[in-house]
Amino acid sequence: MALPRLGGKAPAPHNHGTPRAQLGKRVLHNHGAPQGSAGGHLPLTIMAPPGLSGRGPAPYNHGAVRAQREGTCPSQSWRLQGSAGEAYAPYNHGALRAQREGTCHSFMAPSGLSGTAPAPHNHGALRAQREGTCPSQSWRPRRSAGESICPLQSWRPERGGACEVKCGLPQYKRSRDREDGRLSLLARTAATSSRGLEAPNRDWTPLSFLGSGRAKHLLGHSRSRNYKAEFASCRLEAVPLEFGDYHPLKPITVTESKTKKVSRKGSTSSTSSSSSSSVVDPLSSVLDGTDPLSMFAATAEPAATDSSRKRRDRDENSIVGSDFEPWASKRGEILARYTTTEKLSINLFMGSEKGKAGTATSAMSEKVRTRLEELDDFEEGSQKELLNLTQQDYVNRIEELNQSLKDAWASDQKVKALKIVIQCSKLLSDTSVIQFYPSKFVLITDILDTFGKLVYERIFSMCVDNRSVLPDHFSPENVNDTAKETCLNWFFKIASIRELIPRFYVEASILKCNKFLSKMGISECLPRLTCMIRGIGDPLVSVYARAYLCRVGMEVAPHLKESLNKNFFDFLLTFKQIHGDTVQNQLVVQGVELPSYLPLYSPAMDWIFQCISYHAPEALLTEMMERCKKLGNNALLLNSVMSAFRAEFIATRSMDFIGMIKECDESGFPKHLLFRSLGLNLALADPPEGDRLQILNEAWKVITKLKNPQDYINCAEVWVEYTCKHFTKREVNTVLADVIKHMTPDRAFEDSYPQLQSIIKKVIAHFHDFSVLFSVEKFLPFLDMFQKESVRVEVCKCIMEVFIKHQQEPTKDPVILNALLHVCKTMHDSVNALTLEDEKRMLAYLINGFIKMVSFGRDFEQQLSFYVEARSMFCNLEPVLVQLIHSVNRLAMETRKVMKGNHSRKTAAFVRACVAYCFITIPSLVSIFTRLNLYLHSGQVALANQCLSQADAFFKAAISLIPEVPKMINIDGKMRPSESFLLEFLCNFFSTLLIVPDHPEHGVLFLVRELLNVIQDYTWEDNGDDKIRIYTCVLHLLSAMSQETYLYHIDKVDSNDSLYGGDSKFLAENNKLCETVMAQILEHLKTLAKDEALKRQSSLGLSFFNSILAHGDLRNNRLNQLSVNLWHLAQRHGCADTRTMVKTLEYIKRRSKQPDMGHLTELALRLPLQTRT
Repeated sequence: MALPRLGGKAPAPHNHGTPRAQLGKRVLHNHGAPQGSAGGHLPLTIMAPPGLSGRGPAPYNHGAVRAQREGTCPSQSWRLQGSAGEAYAPYNHGALRAQREGTCHSFMAPSGLSGTAPAPHNHGALRAQREGTCPSQSWRPRRSAGESICPLQSWRPERGGACEVKCGLPQYKRSRDREDGRLSLLARTAATSSRGLEAPNRDWTPLSFLGSGRAKHLLGHSRSRNYKAEFASCRLEAVPLEFGDYHPLKPITVTESKTKKVSRKGSTSSTSSSSSSSVVDPLSSVLDGTDPLSMFAATAEPAATDSSRKRRDRDENSIVGSDFEPWASKRGEILARYTTTEKLSINLFMGSEKGKAGTATSAMSEKVRTRLEELDDFEEGSQKELLNLTQQDYVNRIEELNQSLKDAWASDQKVKALKIVIQCSKLLSDTSVIQFYPSKFVLITDILDTFGKLVYERIFSMCVDNRSVLPDHFSPENVNDTAKETCLNWFFKIASIRELIPRFYVEASILKCNKFLSKMGISECLPRLTCMIRGIGDPLVSVYARAYLCRVGMEVAPHLKESLNKNFFDFLLTFKQIHGDTVQNQLVVQGVELPSYLPLYSPAMDWIFQCISYHAPEALLTEMMERCKKLGNNALLLNSVMSAFRAEFIATRSMDFIGMIKECDESGFPKHLLFRSLGLNLALADPPEGDRLQILNEAWKVITKLKNPQDYINCAEVWVEYTCKHFTKREVNTVLADVIKHMTPDRAFEDSYPQLQSIIKKVIAHFHDFSVLFSVEKFLPFLDMFQKESVRVEVCKCIMEVFIKHQQEPTKDPVILNALLHVCKTMHDSVNALTLEDEKRMLAYLINGFIKMVSFGRDFEQQLSFYVEARSMFCNLEPVLVQLIHSVNRLAMETRKVMKGNHSRKTAAFVRACVAYCFITIPSLVSIFTRLNLYLHSGQVALANQCLSQADAFFKAAISLIPEVPKMINIDGKMRPSESFLLEFLCNFFSTLLIVPDHPEHGVLFLVRELLNVIQDYTWEDNGDDKIRIYTCVLHLLSAMSQETYLYHIDKVDSNDSLYGGDSKFLAENNKLCETVMAQILEHLKTLAKDEALKRQSSLGLSFFNSILAHGDLRNNRLNQLSVNLWHLAQRHGCADTRTMVKTLEYIKRRSKQPDMGHLTELALRLPLQTRT
């Protein structure tokens, strides 16, 4: 709308009273501007009215731009009354205010307006000239020397009045335009400085091969890009594909190709192959039909084949499946369970020094003499008895004997090794400390297993020579006479042992060696060894001897079930000895009660039953139950039966077993242990549905009457799983209440943390719905029993792991949130200075999983309040703070999505609160790259939500943080250089800066300038090129900024392409930055003209060439010549890859055929390919 004083001659530059302004929208358009400008947009540059005869746009009106950013016109203090209501005057408000206040010293009316209106001067600039301050450049003159210092740009004027740019970036020189009296801002190329980007002098050439002239104006302007056309040209062409029988996911049949080797004379090879598929494996044509690994194995040493074959032989002979629980899994449990505090004794074999292998000579007579001396020494009995040993000392001595056995065998002292085994076997007849006997059995049989393995491998190695090896399943006919003789010799030596127990154990340990003698050797020896055990009087010693024989029998001949059953039936016949006078007198002497004595049989009996019941029919269980009834429902046997047979068999007969348990005599074996064994089976298999409640009631009647807390918790732990599996939260709550009742008195729970942990794990494993779980009244009081911090944290971790695994939908249930916040707080508070990094990482992962599952839907304010509370609770775990920042950023973007980008006053305030949350949280992080990336990410979120000043604050914070980046950073415990990570971050930063609009008070491209200053001041590696790679990325950014329309935008945010509208002064500033950056790149290339850096120079030169080719306008003669020089530089010393250069040249030729690219044809002719010679 025309103002009365202008008489309608021209539209005002900024008419804030237009209808768009009345609608509340921020307007920074000159609606009367010529159509040649970008849609009439003339931000930051005020076009003079037509009366000014087109002399050029006025200087930047920072007040108008600030009015656009802030929605107000800060310098307007008066209003004009117009027909359309109150409207801001469309003048340059700085000029009007200067005129009104009488402070305009340089006012000159344009001739065309005849003084009817103030000229649109930039009085901010004039005032800066007068007062010594520049609002956009922020510099103040030094009164004493006439120098000025810019805190942002750090530059000083030269004495002659020109500006020496300390940062190396173009600045402004103020001069008076004599034609029309207007101020013009003339940029000047930066001069060389010690700190800044070294710009070239007028008479200096960065590289000697560039020819005469300056680096200035090399990039007169960037190549105009039509992004849509480029995308269309790069899109892959759609080609119809006829699949037929072929599909990429269909398996390919690889065929074997029989290929004759090609002779050296160049004769062709004939290949014959048969294939069931048309697709031939390309690798098969290279091979001659054989597997290369097989060929390598065929040429390997026989010794290596021998070792691998022995291992394979042992594996394949193990016929039992993976469902058979091995002895090794029971070993640790037995050693932990059967301990003693009494003193122990052991007889150690003290080998004669005469038996050392080092004293033997190569003569056979000397070897025979040594063996005879060892046997004499053994007959004399060189033994030493060690008394008063603790349990740990005893274990250490046994381990020493095991190592001595291996050392003696390795030094060819076979007799000494046999002596050690015999002495160890004798220890198994000693029951002086009867409570330790199961553990002693485990330790001694380890030595026996080692001995049996050594003997077998020794004989097996004698069967192998250079010509043949034993097959996987060999027969005695494949064994040579030497090996058979040696094997017989071992059995004869063992048969000469006078005492029964060592003779039995040593022969059983080498039972597998019978395979070398006869096919029926093992089947004949097992019954004989079973009968030998009948000579052992002590029932405890005999049952463990039977367990060892069953173990060896299952390893070498698991199909021979007869000997296994015979061992069990023999044990039943001698079971009455337990209640005989001999055993009872021994228990009285050692002060052991019968309830403590009978569990000593459990490991051996359980193993015997496990061997018998392996793949046994259900009828065998019925037979065992009948035999137990005949013995008067002996509790020990009944417990072993329930432990050994399949859980499905036991579960279907649950009520029968409960009846048998009731009839058992409780004096010898407690009933609660029987119910525990029954509960273990019912946890694995389901009983009949009609019996489930009755089973629980019968079992719990017995369990709840237990007075001993340890006995109680051991049984309750098992039956909790049964309750959770088959019943509701009501029954589970009852069980938990009973556990609390029994374990709270006298703080008994402190001695039962493992069992209580097990209960918690079983409960949460069956209740995946945490709203139901936390509604169990006694669950949280149950957690309170974990008073020890380490145990409490472990329980909390288990709860959170289950929650993360099974919680499918986000929740806002206050019961769940309050309970899990308490759990997470417990985990967080356990972190201290001694906590390992892995532990911190695990805790942070669990807490983050909980945070991700919290959602209040559209109640964004409540969601933000939750994040604020979480930040205060988990401040010691950096990954949690990072997750909270990401969550708040996502919350801001969800708000934007809901509002479709049009924020109301309320939502605008909310997203600013989210941005503020991130801004104050990021500085508390330790990792510098985490902070940098979060500043960038949060700035992008603020920009997307139209929070421009907040986005600038994030980007400035990131820029100010770059100088603090250390040279080396810790990555997964290893120190790595940080420059590659910094380069990656800066590339992402440049991509964001493309769409960030300039601030009206900080000049053109102020963020880019500040970032370049920081990059220049950063201390880079002397032998690195990352700084130049960054400068190359800056060139790409500046090229993109010079386009009429940018490649991408943010909705509702005007980038510089809209603000400047392709203004020539903006492009001039852009070009000057390009010139300065290019000068730095060329200077660096000049410094690489050394022998050790020629390859780097070639690589960087070619990279710079590619950048100019992609982004520069090669119709500019200087730029064209620079590209040719760079091409020559890349090839100058023969360091360039010929294939790369050829492909690059082919690419240029292809591009020259595209529209408007004809000038590349001439360029291609000027780019020769040089050979290395």
